[in-house]
Formats: sequence, C-alpha cells, structure tokens
Amino acid sequence: MLSSTQPVTAWETYRQEFPTLERTTYLNTCSLGPLSQRSRAAMERFMATWEHYGASAWYQTWLGECAALRANFEQLINAPAGSVALAHSISSALSVVASCYPYTERSRIVTTALDFPTIPYQWLVKPGVEVVILPSEDHIQVPLEQWAAAIDDCTALVATSHVLFTSGYIQPVAELACLAHAAGAHILVDGYQAAGQLSVDVQALDVDYYLSGGLKWLLGGPGIVELYVRPELVQQLEPTITGWFAHSTMFNFDAEHFAYADDARRFELGTPALAAVHAAKAGIDLLLEIGVSAVRAREVELVCDLVDRAQEAGLPLKIPPKLEEHAGIVMFPAPDASGAVKALKQQGIIVDHRPGHVRVSPYFYNMPEENEQVIAALKPLILGR
Repeated sequence: MLSSTQPVTAWETYRQEFPTLERTTYLNTCSLGPLSQRSRAAMERFMATWEHYGASAWYQTWLGECAALRANFEQLINAPAGSVALAHSISSALSVVASCYPYTERSRIVTTALDFPTIPYQWLVKPGVEVVILPSEDHIQVPLEQWAAAIDDCTALVATSHVLFTSGYIQPVAELACLAHAAGAHILVDGYQAAGQLSVDVQALDVDYYLSGGLKWLLGGPGIVELYVRPELVQQLEPTITGWFAHSTMFNFDAEHFAYADDARRFELGTPALAAVHAAKAGIDLLLEIGVSAVRAREVELVCDLVDRAQEAGLPLKIPPKLEEHAGIVMFPAPDASGAVKALKQQGIIVDHRPGHVRVSPYFYNMPEENEQVIAALKPLILGR
C-alpha cells in the first residue's frame, strides 16, 4: 500500500475546505466534486467584478482569468504553453475535434462499450463514419490485443477514456497511443475521470488530444472543459465547427474574413461560462497546491481501505485486479442499485449508481471512518442481512 506524503492533520485541514462534508458522508466525487470554499470565493469575485466593472470586466480581469485557467491546466498535465483550449462540455469539445477530419480514406473511429456514451455518440450520427465499439468480456477492461486487432489504416481516431467510468480501470494510454500512431491514426483521451486524481503527463503519454473538466476530480463544478491538442496538430487542423473565440483577432469583429488563432484557441467556440472559469481555476489551484502525486497516494490508501472492508464484509466487487490499474472508483454489484443509493442518502451517505452497481468514489478529503460507515450501510442493502 502506498503511503501519503501529507500528514493526517493536513488532510483534515483540506477537508475543511468543503462544507458539504460537515453535513454528509460524501463519496461521490466521480459524479460531482463538492463545492470548495475557494471555488465559492472565486465565483463571488467574478460577480463582484461584473457588478463593479460591467462590460469592461472582460478587459480588466475576465480574459486574464481564461488565460490563467488554460495555463493552470497545462501545468497540471505537463502540456506546452498554448496547447489548451476551453469548451463548455466534453460534447462541444468533441464536436470541434470531430469536425477536423474528412473521413474519406480513414473513416473508422475505435472506442469501447465501457466508455461514456458521449464519445461514440459524436460519430454515430455522422454519415459515412464507421464506429467500432470494442466489447469487454469482464466488463472491467478491454485487452490491448483487442485494440490492436481493431486499429488499422482505415482508422482516423482512437477515442477512449483514461479511466473507465464503469469500472475505475486505468487504461494503458501510452500503449494505446503507440498502437494508434503505428497505424497512422490519432488518439483522443477523455480524462474526465482521471485528471486530478492521477498524475497526467500528456507528452509522456504521447496523446494527440486530452480532455477534462471541473465537474468531477478537478473540483471546479460544471460548465467548463479543458482540451489539450498536440502542438503539431494545432498548426495542421482547421475545425469546421467554430466561433468567435477561435478567431486570431476576435475583437476586430470582422464578419467577412475568418483567420484561425495560431494556438489551441482555434478549437474554442463562443463566450465561455465565466463563473465556471473562475470556479475551475480555483479547483485546479487547490490540487496544484496539494500536489497530484500526494492526492493519488492518499486515494490509494482510501481505496485499499474501502476494498479491504468490503471483502471482510463479504460484499461483491467489480474492480481491476491490480492496484496500479485502479483509480478512485469502486463498483459494488447490487440487485437494486438505484434503491440502495436512495436508502444510503436517507442515512446521509451520498454515492451514485450505474446499471447494476452502486458506485463509491473516495477522494483525498475523505476519511477511513466514512469507508466504515458506507460498508456497514451497504451490507444489508446488497446481501439482505
């Protein structure tokens, strides 16, 4: 078991950042990260500048806050300067990326049945695009040999998740990137369930696109997503879904001529949700302050503790077999997962469900005592005793 580099007193201090934890046992970060005092203060600062400056707040602070969020995400994932764009959601970011490809000689997209449906949906609606959805025998992972058999010279894009929301499995992204590039394809990685809880280095992983957002482990709430694009691709690709934030001289308001921004901003659309920008930057600030490696070590402690308690209680589990493949999502098969989640909520325990499973996700601000509480409450709901 890994040991945390932060003393317990430090984790208790960071726990105080989240008032939700005073009222509930919150083990649902993989659905929505709780609101921190820092993100609340950042949104209040946004409203204060809105009230004080009016429209000139754009030039006084807001454009600078957008630039700072891009830079923060670049630092978080070890991306070069100018390689991150902002979007409203994963879906909108995917639509821009998808618009860059002609789908003529390469018309195949390869993804999996374990990925969040937003990924295949983007291409299932496009005429002439073949979407290959790889099945999973164990419903935890898709072996590399299945990927290798599916990726060929007809593949335009491998599109999948860093951490699978259905199992908590950490995919071997660097190996997938190698398979994609060997076939002349690009790779897009949805890191919504990874960035923040795992150390991410997009240059070491050798990915072409990497996406995440504030909703979950980045602790910034809904409304903003960050998209990394490999710098070489930034100069090559020209999205056909676009907006005024993608223009190289957006404030010239030239309606007759379009010129792409020379950095990843060419993948942006319209005016971002500024309150969400402020909240998202505060969330990443907090994680950078703690250090993602320390967060990961703490989370491994909590996940190991949760799994140990579950096994001692005789509860069924659907988890990756190796610790290094397991992110902060623990799946409990349950005959009535929805009903179990509702029953837990009545006891002040907040978790979530996905088809046939109760989904529990501890994070650095949680405590072992909360694991004990959720296991004790789950046992009669799943085992009937």
